[in-house]
Amino acid sequence: MKLSDYAHKLGISYKTAWNWFRAGKIKGYQMDTGTIIIIDDDGEKLQKIAVYARVSSNKERSQLNSQAERLVAYCTAKEWHVHKVVKEIGSSIGENRKKLMTLLTDPTITIIVIEQKDRLVRFGFNYIESLLNQQDRQIIVVNNHKSKEELINDLGSVVYTVTSQIYGKRQGKRKATMTKQILKSEDISDESK
Repeated sequence: MKLSDYAHKLGISYKTAWNWFRAGKIKGYQMDTGTIIIIDDDGEKLQKIAVYARVSSNKERSQLNSQAERLVAYCTAKEWHVHKVVKEIGSSIGENRKKLMTLLTDPTITIIVIEQKDRLVRFGFNYIESLLNQQDRQIIVVNNHKSKEELINDLGSVVYTVTSQIYGKRQGKRKATMTKQILKSEDISDESK
């Protein structure tokens, strides 16, 4: 298959595939016309790796692309071939993320790489991980560390979701913002003691 088709199949850029070919990481040959033909190695079972990037809103779209690029770079550094890059905008608490559901139910994807657990789900990560392990699949979390601010944001997300369901979206957002401000001010006053 042509190098461009191979790059598309793995979900990587043509330049990355070209660099891999030049470094000898991909088997193939270059024709007189300049076209590079890649030889698939059928004797070896390849891991199909997908990276999953998610942000909460359209305002964070630029962060979504940079998150996906960091994940692909992480896989490239480990010399893993990325089969699929999945980018999604949606709440980590919401259950209506079609791209995530498609990824989780695709048995051909053997490894899912995410930046942090909350990029996949805010709660119940261990359940999903256990179910995938039962299918000989795994989730790799690149960054397991959470700062105080991220934990406060987690709590704020829960408060926002619950208050939105009770009071409606506008009033719920206002109450969640007030809760975050209270938590931050208490955090500051605790540190000054």
